[in-house]
Amino acid sequence: MYKLNIEVEKNQHAQEYSSIEQVLRKKRGIYNVSISALGVIQVEWNAHQTSQSDIIKSVKKLGLNIVSVKTDNEQPNKKDSANTYLHILGENTELYFSIISGICWVLGVIFSFTSISDNMATTLFIIGAVFGGFFTFITAGKGLLRRKFQIDFLMVFAAIGAWVLGKWAESALLLFLFSLGHALEHYAMKRARKSIAALSDLVPNVALVKYNGRLIEVPVEHLNIGDVIVVKPNSKIGADGVVAEGSSPVNQASITGESMPVDKYSCLNWKNEEDIKKILPEHRVFAGTMNGSGALEIKVLKQAKDSTLSRLITLVKEAETQKSPTQHLTDKFEKYYVPSVLVLVIFLLFTFLVIDETFQQSFYRAMSVLIAASPCALAISTPSAVLAGIAKAAHHGVLIKGGRPLEELGRLSAIAFDKTGTLTEGRPTLTHAIPFGTISKTHLLKVAIAVETLSDHPLATAIVEGGKKELGNIDIPAAENLKALIARGIQANWNGCLVHIGNRRLFEELTGKKIPQEMNLKMSELESGGHTSMIIHQDDTYLGIISVMDIERPEAITTLSTLKKMGIKRMIMLTGDNQKVADAIAKNIGITDPMGDLLPEDKVKAIEQLKKREGSVAMVGDGVNDAPAMAKSTVGIAMGAAGSDVALETADIALMADKLDNLPFAIGLSRKAKLIIKQNLIISLSMVALLVPLTIMGTIAIGPAVVGHEGSTLIVVINALRLLKYEI
Repeated sequence: MYKLNIEVEKNQHAQEYSSIEQVLRKKRGIYNVSISALGVIQVEWNAHQTSQSDIIKSVKKLGLNIVSVKTDNEQPNKKDSANTYLHILGENTELYFSIISGICWVLGVIFSFTSISDNMATTLFIIGAVFGGFFTFITAGKGLLRRKFQIDFLMVFAAIGAWVLGKWAESALLLFLFSLGHALEHYAMKRARKSIAALSDLVPNVALVKYNGRLIEVPVEHLNIGDVIVVKPNSKIGADGVVAEGSSPVNQASITGESMPVDKYSCLNWKNEEDIKKILPEHRVFAGTMNGSGALEIKVLKQAKDSTLSRLITLVKEAETQKSPTQHLTDKFEKYYVPSVLVLVIFLLFTFLVIDETFQQSFYRAMSVLIAASPCALAISTPSAVLAGIAKAAHHGVLIKGGRPLEELGRLSAIAFDKTGTLTEGRPTLTHAIPFGTISKTHLLKVAIAVETLSDHPLATAIVEGGKKELGNIDIPAAENLKALIARGIQANWNGCLVHIGNRRLFEELTGKKIPQEMNLKMSELESGGHTSMIIHQDDTYLGIISVMDIERPEAITTLSTLKKMGIKRMIMLTGDNQKVADAIAKNIGITDPMGDLLPEDKVKAIEQLKKREGSVAMVGDGVNDAPAMAKSTVGIAMGAAGSDVALETADIALMADKLDNLPFAIGLSRKAKLIIKQNLIISLSMVALLVPLTIMGTIAIGPAVVGHEGSTLIVVINALRLLKYEI
């Protein structure tokens, strides 16, 4: 089965997409179709039964103008989009037509109360109806060509019915308010779409490429991997890359949502053949971010079409095609509801046969019920909230890939975390330097730095960096003759002395004795707290102990505390480290259930067990080695996805910045979205439940029914747009 994403010009109303989906689903070889409010059609299809070209032809036959086409593992192929002849006065043509319709209706009402001929009022009502119904008639016609009865058709039918009865004013009012509702709904939805589309404008059109000592202006889409671009102060960065020269603060809010600029500086040891994943965040930059006060030379790592921002935009556009559980429920409801309404209307047309009223009265009542029962507000209630929620999250550095994870995240009461790189920094740090006897701490660190500088082990790097940070710029004689002692430690010569750094086993072998009791107790204390401790020995003297540890993220404690206040009852840590380390870290940061000594397959089993007990559980990890566990969880959440292509692909939700404190924001947004969806459903169904009985009884006429109907549609859209202002 293949997936095809077709982006079309957004000239249709959201309600129209439902019938388009149904038509396409009936095509041979197509398994499923979803259309987002952003105009992205996602098709799942069988290549043995149909072809991509046939699907595209079917889309074009439905009157849709194709902007781009993308299959799995392909970038969008841009197409020439046809001019939209309907938008005579620009993209707000429908709104202008609606205003003209309203003016004609108001003037018609005024003339009907004067001594001037009734013909003038009737003429104005007809003109108003033509302008108000222009787009509605076209949409209804398209639906009929697809053999689908849409909401627009119901409105047109009701308007024509009013004409037949000579109710010119009510017909004009119906089409005016319906068109105004559509136009304002279109405008409101466009706001949410523009907040996403604005991401595309962040990347500059050209970049300055350094070539043979000269600077050449090149379109960013023509940049190649390995090119060196020069970014001037206070200019936008045109490509994903690594800083080769210079240093500067960079505003990464467009990608990561971070409010404060991040200092970037050159990576002197970076080579082309080195894995991109190994580049530290302080050396890496992204297309669309804003350079600060310093000039930068950046070596391009990705072409424009593969940049993090480009992929983010594509994923956000596609996300809204993934329907939420509530959307699926409302779609099923509408499937049976609309035919039921049509049956009721047909029945009401003949009520004059059983009650004492004329056919005209029965016909008018049926048209009123038709308007009152139309599920416009219901159809738009969930998609509008999902779109606004995804848009808000994207601007906060959180990628939510569809309505399902948006809703599911808010239901969680249990979250599982990977330890390394999620709850901790992901790299060891020097934590203790404890001298013994008369030895000074400065001498202990000097010895450690000199010897460990010769080693390329990650622990050695942590010791050197931490030691130099503490001692500052002091001269340290170089060590030599480094020798690795497998599973025990290292040795080297320094200042004419033989130095050993290692574990208990190393020194018990060297001396034939147990290490001093005081030193053993201190090492045991450190190790129980999750530290990795090492002894430093010079000639015949024990100098002291140094320890390193993958320390907790600074925001871990506050984040977990916030989650607890939000009602997350269980916070589980899954790690391959030993249980002692897991327990120590859990105690420090507030984890409720530390689980250590886990292999990757054990993490998967743990998630399965948690789902059985809790019903649903999220898994937060780095998106690479945690991918199996994330796939088994209800919602997979990836940390630091801005630098990881794998994370962007595997996770349901991606925290673009390497910031754990974005998680409470995502959960809070999800809960707010869920609440708004519930409110919208109540508003839309309540309005239908109120208007239908009143119109059946003849208590209210077409005019009030239209006002209630269109008013509820606007209310749910405006309510959904409140998500764009959400702050935790």
